[in-house]
Amino acid sequence: MSKSILFLASTVSIFSLVSYAQAQDAVELNRIVIGTEANDDNSVEVTDEDIVRINPTDLQDLFAAEPTIAVGSSLPVSQKLYVNGVEETNLSVSIDGSRQNNKIFHHNATTLIDPSLLKAVSIDPGVAPADAGPGALAGSIQYETKDVGDLLPDGKMFGGFTIGEYSTNGDVFTTSNALYARKDGFEALGFIKYAKGSWQQDGDGVDITGSGTKLLSGLGKIAYQSEIGHRLELSYERVGDDEARPYRANIGAIIGGKPAPLTRNYDLTRQNVALTYTNENPVGLWDPTIQLAYSITNLGIEEDASNIYGETDSINGKIENKFGLDNGSITAGLDFFADSANLQYEDLLNSALNESSTEKAFNIGIYAQARLDITDRFRTSFGARADFQRFEGVNDYKDNASGLSANLSGEFDVTDYLTASAGASHVFGGIPLAENFILNPTWDYSGGFESVTSNNVFAGLNARFGNFNVSGKVFHTAINDARTPSWGAGLALTKDMTSTGFEVGLGYDWGNGFARVGYANIDTKIDGNPSDSYTGNYLTTPIGQIFTLEAAHTFADYGVTIGGSGQIVLEETDDFGGGSTPTTLAGYEVFNAFVEYTPLNYENLTLRAAVNNIFDETYASRATYGQEFLGEVTPLNEPGRSFKLSLKAKF
Repeated sequence: MSKSILFLASTVSIFSLVSYAQAQDAVELNRIVIGTEANDDNSVEVTDEDIVRINPTDLQDLFAAEPTIAVGSSLPVSQKLYVNGVEETNLSVSIDGSRQNNKIFHHNATTLIDPSLLKAVSIDPGVAPADAGPGALAGSIQYETKDVGDLLPDGKMFGGFTIGEYSTNGDVFTTSNALYARKDGFEALGFIKYAKGSWQQDGDGVDITGSGTKLLSGLGKIAYQSEIGHRLELSYERVGDDEARPYRANIGAIIGGKPAPLTRNYDLTRQNVALTYTNENPVGLWDPTIQLAYSITNLGIEEDASNIYGETDSINGKIENKFGLDNGSITAGLDFFADSANLQYEDLLNSALNESSTEKAFNIGIYAQARLDITDRFRTSFGARADFQRFEGVNDYKDNASGLSANLSGEFDVTDYLTASAGASHVFGGIPLAENFILNPTWDYSGGFESVTSNNVFAGLNARFGNFNVSGKVFHTAINDARTPSWGAGLALTKDMTSTGFEVGLGYDWGNGFARVGYANIDTKIDGNPSDSYTGNYLTTPIGQIFTLEAAHTFADYGVTIGGSGQIVLEETDDFGGGSTPTTLAGYEVFNAFVEYTPLNYENLTLRAAVNNIFDETYASRATYGQEFLGEVTPLNEPGRSFKLSLKAKF
């Protein structure tokens, strides 16, 4: 623990120099919010302050300070997100309100996203509201991209920025450019980013297989808002990664077994289009949202003897209204999705082996969610939804499923300084689509399916003592009859999984900065046995105990911000997968720091210098695949020490 002691001592010595001011407001315990600040129990004010401070390159950077969120793999193209130990395909995921249907290949990322496009991310772990969308078995994730209003100061009609970045590990060069304008209610925004680099090295100086950078992302928005608040917005967001990756993109290598090349090219593109109507000046009972959206993810893998193409997409939308009441609000509406999973296999040596397979699902849901202040001390949120699904398998198989979901949560101010919270939910998930790359045209659906369901509970306490904030929460998620098909073993295989854990946090906020420490202990099981990353594909992975540290302070008189973050992950030993021999997952300690300077006389310029993995630790992120199978699997290590410089110019 010498590295952590050194890092903590340095942090304390720096932050002991600053003077303290009034603390920021606390946010609801069950909601993890990055880039947003709660004004009251029923509304959220969105800012990008945290995301600007973090300056994330990928999902690992974005969620590094959240102990209950783990991200596996050092490559964005194969990163998977786990919330309270549950993989994100079991959560309702949306980007700008558009449903994401991204379960394309178990060796790939589920939602490839560029965090530099985002202004906010909010997560409801476990217990999610009914208006979060269908399939929120273990909660919901909502990504929101930047708007013109987030970038352009009041009174200006036109602006833009350009950013140049360089990272020493892998010689990664990144350029980002944006233009945005507004006039007479019309708005337009265009953003494009390109990053290119070579293979990176881990803390031992060993090349990380397939870790080159070749990413192209973009965001475009046009909108019109009338003087009385009617707003119509069309957004288009795209992220693409096209580069040589490990043969199995989330694994460094398989030792023994079927011979395979070290790398092959993965061409992954995710796109999202959303047309949204809102009223920005709602009055009383009339606060509508109408949306029609389309999301699609394509993956192409080309080899000497075959080409494989997968595609998942979703046409989705909703019509809802938020009824404003004196003591809160009730949101009610209807949503739908039409999802498909498609696989095209082309054998270049024998066309008779070519295959094409498709599964589809169509769902209509009706829902209502109330958020009410019952008294000055007691706030509650409760709701329900009914979903009606039509499932279509290969060979024109059809089936219907329907079910009810309900949730209830509340907060009670025990004293002026102590708040207790609790919640529970039951969720109907229907029949999930199989991943594209295991679709088999010979599957026999005659045995039918069990619809997946889940039950979630949590309870917590939040105490405020002046500028200090102390919180704690226990949680449990149980997913039943989760569909886990296999190309050869069958289409209707199921597993039951549970995630049980607790988290605690301690924070101190002052006017120009903060310091926070978090701890989570998460135990996940599959069919009653300790989970492993192989059995847990699209369900869970071993997490264990994680400490997170984060601190930052702005010296406003000098235009300088300094900060640091760290993760301490403890060693974990268990009979993963129900094996007879205990296996140990290695612990690690990793720390990062940055300094950012904006000259007071040139506020349109920002220079940032950062060092990641300060102590050059050699490790694989706890959520990375294969650490239970050392000797059979070489996990993907994280990059070693890297220095990063960036310059941003605004106009």
